[in-house]
Amino acid sequence: MSAIARKGSWKAAAAVLLVLVAHSLPGQEESPGPKEKPAENPQVKQRKIRIPRFREIYAATPVTRAVDRGLEFLASKQLEDGCWLSPGYGRNTGIVSLATLAFLSRGHEPGRGPYGGRVEQAIAWVTSNQKSGLVIRDTSHGELYSHGISTLMLGEVIGMVDSKRKGLEIVHRVHRTAVNVILRAQNVPKDRWNLGGWRYTPSSEVSDISVSGWQLLALRAAKDTGLPVPDKNIRQAVHYIKRCAHPTGGFSYQPGGDPNTGRTGTGILSLEICGEHGSPEARRGGDWLLKNPLKWKGPFFYYGSYYATQGMYQLGGNYWKQWQTVSEKLLLEKQSEDGSWPSPPRATHEEQAGSIYTTAMAILSLGVEFRYLPIYQR
Repeated sequence: MSAIARKGSWKAAAAVLLVLVAHSLPGQEESPGPKEKPAENPQVKQRKIRIPRFREIYAATPVTRAVDRGLEFLASKQLEDGCWLSPGYGRNTGIVSLATLAFLSRGHEPGRGPYGGRVEQAIAWVTSNQKSGLVIRDTSHGELYSHGISTLMLGEVIGMVDSKRKGLEIVHRVHRTAVNVILRAQNVPKDRWNLGGWRYTPSSEVSDISVSGWQLLALRAAKDTGLPVPDKNIRQAVHYIKRCAHPTGGFSYQPGGDPNTGRTGTGILSLEICGEHGSPEARRGGDWLLKNPLKWKGPFFYYGSYYATQGMYQLGGNYWKQWQTVSEKLLLEKQSEDGSWPSPPRATHEEQAGSIYTTAMAILSLGVEFRYLPIYQR
């Protein structure tokens, strides 16, 4: 695969990708999709995706220079098999997928451009790690975290790459199966407080906004690729997110809890991408974030930055203008000399996830206005 990375040849890379994954996924059966054709949701329609050409990306700015330095760091740490290692989570599909999304967010498609071969290797590694439909390898406390992030990444790849290209059959296959896992997990019987959401495992009977956010992003990306995501699943998810809205502003981890940056960003973004643009809950969340700006401290600085930045970008207007000024300044100040981003004080979980995770999340936060990723488009 290293020769492919040097040449950047899509045709040759696709052939190797298919051979690699064919040996990695013996006898895997695809889960059946929904039997009934879902009705069209007037609020959540398939969006027309516009991917800017490479020459349209912004000229050299402090943000683009920081992003490019971060990508150089990620490229230098990628293993020969396409994986990145996490000190606390090993070979984790979620972290590898976040690093892949970081490259995609700058317009580096699989098999094309200076990092095309590396992106392709990462995609091949992720698709070679599917177990009973779940896209997972080494995990921490929640399978659906890694699965949701990886499903989102595969959906973004499909949304960005020209549909006429050959060699992505395995990506489509793994992606369809992964989406069906998310839908089945949501349909597990739950009480009225947890209905519509997800938690750590596909069989969980409770929900939280953090895991639910990743699954919703994955379903939004899947719908954009043309997969049939039933309207009822989107509606139930929206109802769950709204139950997590705090009456004084922000969003909580579960209904009745207290808000923080990551939870609030997740709530805003989830509603925005599901057709609830400018809803009262989202705007109250935006007001809460403006009153509680991003600060350099743990425990989940990069997680909060990622979701809050996307959420405020989707709200637009003064919400985005004020948030962008603070978040960009802070992220640019904290980048290390080698291009990576360090963990802030008292960030145990992010320190365990490691510099691949923190750097990828910082790049994804800074690159939201590039609009290369379909999920970033308004």
